[in-house]
Amino acid sequence: MIEAPHVSVAVPPAQGGPAPPPVRQRAGRFLVLATVFICAACGLVYELELVALASYLIGDSVTQASVVLSVMVFAMGVGSLLAKRLRWRAAVGFGLLEAALALVGGCSALVLYATFAWVGESRYALVGFSLAIGVLIGAEIPLLMTLIQRISRRAEQDAGGTVADLFAADYVGALVGGLAFPFLLLPWLGQLTSALLTGAVNAVAGGALVLWLFGRDLTVRARWLLVVANVTVLGVLATATVLADDFERSVRRAVYGERLRVAVQTDVQEVVLTGGAGEPPELFLDGRLRVSGRDEHRYHRALVHPAMRGPHGRVLVLGGGDGLAVREVLRAGVESVTVVELDPGVVRLARQDPALARLNGHAYGDPRVRVVYGDAFAWLRETAASGAPYDVVVCDLPDPGITASTKLYSAEFYGLAGRVLGAGGRLAVHAGPMASRPRTFWTVDATLRSAGFTTRPYRATGRLSGFAAGPDRSTDGGSVPDDWGFLLAARGQPPPDPAAVAGVRPVVGTRPADLPPSTLVHPRYGE
Repeated sequence: MIEAPHVSVAVPPAQGGPAPPPVRQRAGRFLVLATVFICAACGLVYELELVALASYLIGDSVTQASVVLSVMVFAMGVGSLLAKRLRWRAAVGFGLLEAALALVGGCSALVLYATFAWVGESRYALVGFSLAIGVLIGAEIPLLMTLIQRISRRAEQDAGGTVADLFAADYVGALVGGLAFPFLLLPWLGQLTSALLTGAVNAVAGGALVLWLFGRDLTVRARWLLVVANVTVLGVLATATVLADDFERSVRRAVYGERLRVAVQTDVQEVVLTGGAGEPPELFLDGRLRVSGRDEHRYHRALVHPAMRGPHGRVLVLGGGDGLAVREVLRAGVESVTVVELDPGVVRLARQDPALARLNGHAYGDPRVRVVYGDAFAWLRETAASGAPYDVVVCDLPDPGITASTKLYSAEFYGLAGRVLGAGGRLAVHAGPMASRPRTFWTVDATLRSAGFTTRPYRATGRLSGFAAGPDRSTDGGSVPDDWGFLLAARGQPPPDPAAVAGVRPVVGTRPADLPPSTLVHPRYGE
């Protein structure tokens, strides 16, 4: 798939000569290539499943994708070398190989979820599955090359052409698997069931090819071994599929506790709401605490109210689909509020869930509030050249440490935000915890300044959630933040002093000199 391992084309002689296939050579060749296509599609689904799970469970999608793909490609080379020992028994070897790959790949999501929930660490399991799946995938092509040469004289006479056909089927299958995962499997079946179904397809394809097309070459013992292995694997995968919903509920309770109330998978992310009757709710997005009802008022008050010191008739809120920043904006007395939120599911929950709607003061029921669904960066690009300017822009966005959010903390993004601000307008930015991640905080400051803003840094204390992720959705070496850091920015004149707002504190430390800004082509967060 990602890189094809080197293939040796020499065919070992079969003892006594292979039995004639049950189909014509052209049909047999087509069946082998069809199996290559299916196995390649399944293999790429396993890869993407590991990348998606690693990004969700561990975070930092760039790092996790690099680890999974590099380890897997290395393991594919190892698997290609190990396959030399199986070429003398290529048929039974390939059948058992596919059964093992179906079991390991199909159950990978379940095991990763389980280690995350009950062990608390899934990195080692991730590397282990990447190695195992890579070794098994790497051994496929050498064995299939041996099988196709055994069934087709053309393959023996034109080894180069046969290699080209195998790789073409492999790459096209990888394309289909790569497109099927995000557009069909993940939205319709979810991560667990899609991996299990892929494993079942993998086992059926490999077992059927060997038992039907090469069954006459196998001993009775080998045939029974393949049948038992494939039936066992299919039984395990079927049982896991039936129990997948119960397993997922158990994992969520292990992660979020017995106070779990709502768990939905939207088109964007997993949204979880916890909190018992009469307790403040907690909102998790993709496993990271976004809102804690115990201390969110300190965070949102510090984010919004310093920017309200001045004209604030028209306000733009980027992110903040939970409605809590909108609540604070409405309290300041405004003419209109526009909310740009990526996930309609979060806004729907903020409207309809009694506890969350009560926490945000039923902000979305206010006629002054207008909601736009879409990516904040793309929306600013489309809106910057048209429409009335805003007096205040509030950025209530995921932390810059989350890879997908780095563009929302780039110089280009702040340049677009500045274009929608009117004269004397202010931009309020949440920049992560000041005390525990000062470099990230000051990088946001340097990025704002590079976009032409004058900034005033400040922070808010009193963080009670005790969650390392918190509203920032990231951690720094596992330390638990005890504050929130903010920047108030303006163009043409200094922004008002945030210290006039109750609960706001001065920053700790001084601004570093010559800290480079973060841009789209060179993101600096996490360095």
